[in-house]
Formats: sequence, structure tokens, C-alpha cells
Amino acid sequence: MSVDDLPPSSASAVTPLGSSVIPIVNKLQDIFAQLGSQSTIALPQVAVVGSQSSGKSSVLEALVGRDFLPRGNDICTRRPLRLQLVQTKPSSDGGSDEEWGEFLHHDPVRRIYDFSEIRREIEAETNRVSGENKGVSDIPIGLKIFSPNVLDISLVDLPGITKVPVGDQPSDIEARIRTMILTYIKEPSCLILAVSPANTDLANSDALQIAGNADPDGHRTIGVITKLDIMDRGTDARNHLLGKTIPLRLGYVGVVNRSQEDILMNRSIKDALVAEEKFFRSRPVYSGLTDRLGVPQLAKKLNQVLVQHIKALLPSLKSRINNALFATAKEYESYGDITESRGGQGALLLSFITKYCEAYSSTLEGKSKEMSTSELSGGARILYIFQSVFVKSLEEVDPCEDLTADDIRTAIQNATGPRSALFVPDVPFEVLVRRQISRLLDPSLQCARFIFDELVKISHQCMMKELQRFPVLQKRMDEVIGNFLREGLEPSQAMIRDLIEMEMDYINTSHPNFIGGTKAVEQAMQTVKSSRIPHPVARPRDTVEPERTASSGSQIKTRSFLGRQANGIITDQAFPTAADAERPAPAGSTSWSGFSSIFRGSDGQAAAKNNLLNKPFSETTQEVYQNLSTIYLKEPPTILKSSETHSEQESVEIEITKLLLKSYYDIVRKNVEDLVPKAIMHFLVNYTKRELHNVFIEKLYRENLIEELLKEPDELAIKRKRTQETLRILQQANRTLDELPLEAESVERGYKIGSEAKHEELPGTRRSRTETNGNGRLHM
Repeated sequence: MSVDDLPPSSASAVTPLGSSVIPIVNKLQDIFAQLGSQSTIALPQVAVVGSQSSGKSSVLEALVGRDFLPRGNDICTRRPLRLQLVQTKPSSDGGSDEEWGEFLHHDPVRRIYDFSEIRREIEAETNRVSGENKGVSDIPIGLKIFSPNVLDISLVDLPGITKVPVGDQPSDIEARIRTMILTYIKEPSCLILAVSPANTDLANSDALQIAGNADPDGHRTIGVITKLDIMDRGTDARNHLLGKTIPLRLGYVGVVNRSQEDILMNRSIKDALVAEEKFFRSRPVYSGLTDRLGVPQLAKKLNQVLVQHIKALLPSLKSRINNALFATAKEYESYGDITESRGGQGALLLSFITKYCEAYSSTLEGKSKEMSTSELSGGARILYIFQSVFVKSLEEVDPCEDLTADDIRTAIQNATGPRSALFVPDVPFEVLVRRQISRLLDPSLQCARFIFDELVKISHQCMMKELQRFPVLQKRMDEVIGNFLREGLEPSQAMIRDLIEMEMDYINTSHPNFIGGTKAVEQAMQTVKSSRIPHPVARPRDTVEPERTASSGSQIKTRSFLGRQANGIITDQAFPTAADAERPAPAGSTSWSGFSSIFRGSDGQAAAKNNLLNKPFSETTQEVYQNLSTIYLKEPPTILKSSETHSEQESVEIEITKLLLKSYYDIVRKNVEDLVPKAIMHFLVNYTKRELHNVFIEKLYRENLIEELLKEPDELAIKRKRTQETLRILQQANRTLDELPLEAESVERGYKIGSEAKHEELPGTRRSRTETNGNGRLHM
């Protein structure tokens, strides 16, 4: 291998790429560094990872060409170091050969020409944040180095992976450092420079292991093999550099670091690069790999890969910055402008009140611009409560479900008082129907409460985001509308109570939809017949005449319908049979008709009563004295209940009462289903919609309250200022991207971040024509 095949001894000999894109990204890094940890935009960069003794610091110093990093036996890099290398024009090109550094945390930024001072500043800034006893922090240090001997590269030097905690380091220091490293390298915009020493097994490399976690396909990882000069005798790193051990899409570069003795003897980087060149020239095993050997080749590869990487990410980077700019501008707009004049504050308060009332009314009427398409909201929910909750629930109620036959019979008997009535009184019907009507009150009041709750929800939904600026105003508006809605709830509930009481106070049995007495009796008779008459049983010999059998089968033997049972004793009166019903009525008699006929006696019953009263007194007295004896009465029980058995007459009375109850209850229920929603809409919903604006003006639009209501909290002022600063930074970043020349925005063909990426040969590098990796792919 000739000397001409060897890489140049200085990075400055390489024609740099990315003279436009890398400085732009560096400028973006400076811009976003002002946001600190609040920045969410991941910029293209190269993260340097490796174990504590892998030689990371030596590689970085070789790239810079100067000693500037802290050194020691223990962990030295304890904070991420954002390192931007900026190539300046040399003196031969009209520039200057001066080299200097600038720290971003210096305000104002000043040039430091002494690189020993740069090292001391890194140590001091690290100790200031991480402490002086080996503590670690994830807050980065920003450093720019300007030199004609470097290529434009943006690097992040991350703390080395350590196993054993020292000093003030916590017991889980390794896990913490790994987590810190992953936060950087997990971003697709970050290239990974994995530094591994050649004198250890590459399969056990901490750098390649953690890089594999973030980049399992090896698309954005560059391997660096250090300490090639101290490998065991008879071994070499050729297979490592060719990617045959662990393949990487971007390949490997081998370098020779300065030894500890060289550092102690202050051997310069320039001399070390010359020694590195001699080492590779003297090792035939590395012939044909000139594009993978030496620090200058590493600098050139980093520069070229970073340029292509930036160009590939520019479109998405612009999109992310624009999206962040839009979101931040919207957030800043939500905080509003500061209004200090009294007139301006009054106008602002009035606009809030007007917007709120319009939003409230629009939501109720279904005209809101922010109407949901996934669920019912606003006035639609009110209609749902009326129709699907209130009306449906009332229609499912059976008015007789909580009334047993014994309850009805007891009510009828109690209505007769101390007399043994000869007819069914109308009092039990009225008592029972009022009782059922009263059951409609609670669901009606509950319906009003449901609508009130919906209006409260709507009032909260209509609170504009702008009101968050003024928590006092927001709270007072919420209190005003809450009290106003409660004021509307009270008259609506009072009206509902009046409606129910009106129905209870007058039982209108003349209603055209009421079933009526005649029809009720017919249905009751039919019900009792079907439930009491047994099915005929065939007999071998039936002595009953056919005519009599037919007659007895349809006859109900009981006391008269209007007769009453006293103490369980049934009178000898008989209910008219079907045959009797068919006979013509005597002249001057009346037939059963209408609801009132159920609750009064007949002429025949009156005549029977008169016959009993006209019986001579002497005959009655004589019968008593003939059977004279001492009679002892049983003590009546404390609680009296009706007898367990029902006579057929009582069954008919119970059925009639049930039919009348159901018929009249349905009439009242329909009235309630119609009038209760109307009362709620009139006294609560429409009233609040009409008068809300006037109430707000009366309660809030007062000169002595305006300043208090429009007072902003201190946190809001801080948020506005911070958001304004973020907006300024994003606008600055957007303008910086606009500075890119058109040719820099085009992505180089074939370069993609993904599993299908194929890289073209980088300018200034060569591939070995005969050597491939294990899967047949050439490596750079």
C-alpha cells in the first residue's frame, strides 16, 4: 500500500459537504436550546455512546484536533455535551487560523481561545449542576468549537456506561445512564456513533448493545473500533471493520487513540494522527480498507452521512416545526390580550356575557356549531328525557299493581261505615283513584329535576375557553346561572304539584273517555263468570232436565249485586240470572245504566226492605222470648280484616272497581304526560333562555365589579409569557429553515431512514471490490 492510499493527516484536507445544511441545523439547535427541556422538536444529530473506558473522549478530541475534555480514572462525562464543530476559513483562504470555543450558557457569549480553559469550564459547569462527587445529570452543556481544521459536525457526547457506582452516584447508576442515553438515540432523527474497544469481544460491546435497542436494524448506527494498536498479538479487527461480526448498514471505522502515556507526555493530536497513519501503513492486514481507517476518514464519513441524514429529514422537520408553531400560536391566542382600560374591560365583559348566552341558547335549540355527532346533546337530551324516560315510565305503570283484591274489598267495606250497605258506595272508587293519581307526583317532580340537571350540564359546556383567563368571572357566572336555574325550578315544581292536586280534587266521571258503569258491569260479570264456572263433567246418568241444565249453567247464585255481606253472612237475596235479565222489566221499573247505577239500590230492594219494616212488632217480640237464654259475645280482635273468602258478589264489585280505576287513571296519566313537560318548558327551560342575558347584566355588569371579575391569576401571566417566548423561538426556527438554498432541500436519491434504505457510495470514499459481509452486501 502506497502513501497515496493513506488518508490525509488532517480533516481540513477534506472538501467539506453540507456547508449549508449543517450550519442551519446547528443554528436550530442553538434556537431550541433556549427552550431547554420544554423543546419537543428532535433535530438531526450524532450521539456518541460507549462504555466508560471505550475511548470516546479520545475520539472526540481527535475529531477536534485539540485537548479540551475532562479526563480522569473514573467517569468524566457526567452531563451530555452538545458539541458543534464549525469549520472556518483558513488564513490561506482569507480567513484566520485561530481556533476558539463558545459556551451557550454564557451571556453574552464570549470566545475562549485557551482550550485548557474550555476544559475547566466544562468541569465547573458539570459540578455546578451534578455536584463535585461524580453525580450525573441529563441537563446538557452546549459548546461550539470554531476551527479551520474541523468539518461541520453536530455531536452529543453522552456519559459513558458504568457498572459500579462511585462517589455520590446512586446504586442504579447504570440504569439511569442507559435511560438517559435511550432518550437521545431512540429518536429516528438521531444517528448513533457506537464506540467499542478492539481489545474486547465485540459481541459484548455495551455501545452496540444499547444502540441495537434503539436501532435494531442498524440503519442509523456507525461503529467505531478503537484501540486497534493494543489488540492481542496475532489478532486483528478486519472482520469487525467489514461488518462480518455484527453488520451495520453505515459500516465501521477503525481508529488508534493516544495512549495514557501520550496524554501524560502532552503528545499533540497532530502527532497522534501521524502515528495512526504509520500504524495502518505498517499493517498489511488492513490493506484495501483505507476508507474505513483513521480519524480523518471518520470525520469525513460523519460529515457526509450527517448531511444526507439532514436532507432526508428536512421535509418532516419543517412539518413538525410548522405544526408546533400553529399549536403554540393557538394556545397564545387563547390567553388573549391584556386589557387595562376601564372601557376596554367593560366591553370585554359584555362580549363574554353575550357569547355565553348565545352559546346557551344555540345548544338548547340544536343550532350549536360545536354540536356532537357521536351522542345526543343539548335540547335533544331534554326531548329524550320527556319521551323516553318520563312518558315511557308512566306508561309502564299498572295502577292496580299495588292494590290487592283484599285492599279493594276492605276499602269498600270501610266506606259503608257502621251500616250494612245494600249497595256499593262510590267513596271507595274516589279514595282509591286519588291514591293512584298521587303516585304521579314523584316521577313528575323527578322529571323536572332531570331537566334542571341537564341545563346545569349545558351551562358548564357553554363556558368558553377564554374564560379560563378570568377564574373569578368564570366562578361568578357559574354561580349566577346556577341560582337562576334553581329559581326556575321552583315554579315549575309548584305548577306540577298544582296539576296533580287539580286532578285529585275533581274526579270527572263524565269524561267521554271514561269506561262508564254499564260497560264496567258487563266486563266484570264476564270476568267473574269465566273464572268461577267449572267446566262441565260428563256423567253416566244425568237426571237433570236439559232445559234446567242450560239455565243453571249460566246462573250465578248469590245475593243481589247491590246487596252487602255483613260479618261474613250472606242474605237470601239472589243475583238476577241470565234468564231473569231477558224477561221484560215490570212497568215503571228502571234498568242498570251508567256509572251512577252501580252506586244506588233498585226498586225491588226498597220494597223488600219495606216488607221487613212493616212486620208486626208483637210477632218479633214473641219469637225472642221463646228462645230466651244468656248470650256471651267474643271480644273483637285488635286488628280486623275482611274474611279470606270472596263471594261472587264481592268478586264482581272488585273487578268493577279495578276497571274503573284503570280507565280513569289512564285519562289522568295522559293529561300529566302532556302538561308536565309543558310546565317544565315554560317555567324552567324557556324562561331561563329568555331572561339569562338580563340576569347576567343585572348581577355582573357593574362598574364596581368589572376590575375584580377580569383579574388574571399570576400563573396565567407566566404561561402567556412562556408561550410568547416559545412562539418567538418557533418563528425564528421557521425563518432559519427558509434560509436553506433550494438545492439543499432536495433529498439525495437512495437515502431513506427505513428498512428499505440503500445508500449510494459516499463521495470521497471507496468500497472494497472483493470483500462483503455475511449476507452479500458491500459495506462502506
